Amino acid sequence: MSILSVLKQHSIDTPNTPAIHFEGNEWSYRELYQNAQKIAAYLQQRGYQKGDIVAQFMLNSDLFMAVYYGVQLAGLTLMPVNTKLAPPEVEYIFSHSQARVLFFDEKIEQTIIDSKHSFKEKINVARIREILEGKAEFEEVPLNPNDTAVVMYTSGTTGKPKGVQLSHQNIFETAEIWSESMKMTNQDRMYICTPLFHCAGSHVFAVPTMYQGGLVIVEEAFSPDRTLKNLVASKATIFFGVPAMYTILLNKPELKEYNFEHLRMFVYGAAPMPYELVKRLKDTFPKVRVQNCYGQTENSPAASSLTDQDALTKIGSVGKPLPRTEIKLVDALGEEVPLGEVGEICVKGPQVMLGYLKNPEETSRTMQNGWLFSGDLGRFDEEGFLYIVDRKKDMIIRGGENIYPIEIEEVLYQIPLVLEAAVVGVPHDVYGEVPKAYVVVKGEQALSEEEVLDYCRTQLAKYKIPMEVEFLEELPRNASGKVLKHTLRPKASEATQ
Repeated sequence: MSILSVLKQHSIDTPNTPAIHFEGNEWSYRELYQNAQKIAAYLQQRGYQKGDIVAQFMLNSDLFMAVYYGVQLAGLTLMPVNTKLAPPEVEYIFSHSQARVLFFDEKIEQTIIDSKHSFKEKINVARIREILEGKAEFEEVPLNPNDTAVVMYTSGTTGKPKGVQLSHQNIFETAEIWSESMKMTNQDRMYICTPLFHCAGSHVFAVPTMYQGGLVIVEEAFSPDRTLKNLVASKATIFFGVPAMYTILLNKPELKEYNFEHLRMFVYGAAPMPYELVKRLKDTFPKVRVQNCYGQTENSPAASSLTDQDALTKIGSVGKPLPRTEIKLVDALGEEVPLGEVGEICVKGPQVMLGYLKNPEETSRTMQNGWLFSGDLGRFDEEGFLYIVDRKKDMIIRGGENIYPIEIEEVLYQIPLVLEAAVVGVPHDVYGEVPKAYVVVKGEQALSEEEVLDYCRTQLAKYKIPMEVEFLEELPRNASGKVLKHTLRPKASEATQ
């Protein structure tokens, strides 16, 4: 089985059921499958062969999903690319992957113009629409479950992006895992305003919803006023957002004027959700369940989930392993650590990637005996709940003492005026490195460095207290909402020189 065979079956069994809605336009499952076939037929007629990589540089839309399925139907490998990247970053991904074809959106064409990779063919949105208006002479391609269906480049938070190869089986299993975890049915209406080019947008939300035969409601991008209005008008049952999006929505005065009677679940991920924000969400929407998702591109992404019943009692936890998924914590020698101790999170399951594209060294380092070494540090409590302590590379060693930035960040989030916070290591002549905090304050309110440090002194051991606090208008984030700490570190280093 693959998600393509599931889509085909829906087009036969429930052909008129709505599959995707975008800006007033709605496709049924029959129409979505037919449009995907037309994309596939076009690529076949142009002579592209199995193994060819097709790049996708598109904003959220119904066309995005037609290309997503169509490229795979043709037996080719799809490569969605982060549309927020700069031309040199995009050029690196195009060149490293040796992508042959590009589907792109004219709205963001300048990035393509400024990058120098040479494609055999570039297909813009206007041309995609022409293809969909034509007739398809599609020839079904036999697919091997272990063929690479999609390549997704990592966010590059710690260096050059790596191309994660996901098989047809990886994506199918992930759809099954998440739809089971979220108890999705064909009655669900999934609202997506986070990027579909990101693994979470496509493989945690869009594809699992369609796996069940539900409706995917797509918004080009998050816009507080429009999103609130459309959430109600579309009768969405599930909404996904990163913590910053929930903060913005909850601060909208008109929130109380809307009727969210159809919503059954808020899902969040990509960054830690502070206790105060989870509680406020549950207090504001008492009938709506909340659920946290944890995973990374390398596991499709699917590792663990914290469900509603534990959302407030296990705050800071990313829950328990997902169905058919194993998680263990290991030390530097690869040995499992005792309960309660910190170790690197390793994930095993049918959703774990094939490997990194053209990078066997990194693949062999990251994947060992079927286990994916995530690079995240975590601990289990006595009830089996997993807590992310930090990224392995983000850990600060101050004079021999290990400091996990997330621990300090959780304290900073307890300060009422703090909207966002990030902590990085700063070089120090005596201790090697010490923590420095970057803070974003809510609205136009005033907060001093001393006030922040005074609160930290009441909550943290002395060696964990930030050496310095710098205030920013916003934290640098990638398209998936993760803070780009590597861009903060140069600032921190410069500040100490």
